Amino acid sequence: MRLGTRTVLLTVTALVMFAGNALLCRAAMRPGLIDVATFTGVRLGAGAIALVGIALARGSRPREGSWASSLVLVVYAITFSLAYLRIGASAGALILCGAIQVTMIGWGVIRGERPSAIELVGLGVAVAGLLCLTLPGTRAVDLTGAGLMAVSGVLWGVYSLRGRHARLPVAANADNFVRSLPFAVVFVSGLIGASHVTSTGLELAAISGALTTGVGYILWYAALPALTATRAAIVQLATPVLAGIGATLLLDEPLTVRIVGAGALILGGVALAIVTTPRRADDRG
Repeated sequence: MRLGTRTVLLTVTALVMFAGNALLCRAAMRPGLIDVATFTGVRLGAGAIALVGIALARGSRPREGSWASSLVLVVYAITFSLAYLRIGASAGALILCGAIQVTMIGWGVIRGERPSAIELVGLGVAVAGLLCLTLPGTRAVDLTGAGLMAVSGVLWGVYSLRGRHARLPVAANADNFVRSLPFAVVFVSGLIGASHVTSTGLELAAISGALTTGVGYILWYAALPALTATRAAIVQLATPVLAGIGATLLLDEPLTVRIVGAGALILGGVALAIVTTPRRADDRG
């Protein structure tokens, strides 16, 4: 299936937005421009404003969300920010991508899908890549940070699975973001004594929520109807690559041999598992 120019532009822009989330969060967390609680609260708030505005502009209103999904969203955002206090954008994006894909593929297995031998090999290779990032050594990724990002990836996979059948995905996600705000307020209030904020930190959090999360999501769902599910999963593997390039060029993070090797295992293993998944009648959008 050939892709039109519009679909290619939408897809590439959305992937850049997703990679931008990692860069913005790391840029805010590494020098301590803002605390985790405030960053998370502002990010979710800005995302809610952007998504509600876009939903209303499209003639809809926030609906079809759920309190369970909103709670998953909040915990994902919290663990995402906490992880970037301890690990770099390149490693974080790799772990997040691997955890999301393993979660979603694993759910299919739990639901009764029978993976082929090649799929199992691919998943095994991807998990081995994740483990390689945390093996002892001078260039090992912080284990706590890696664990937090893995949890974040699992939660985002769960959130995606819960919302994949929404009739109005923009409206449903706007509703989930709005519902997440009370949870975010509780989290921020609980750590108010430890808060520290700068104007730059607030700006990074707002951009992360409104642009790279809110608008990025809209662009991605605009591209999805022209992509098969398999192709959509594969192109998402470009996100850690883009994040790694951005982290090296913009954040001066070293691109180590360990990250490159583990990244090759993670992306290669997940790609192997995805491309061997049987095509189905509903494999589009």
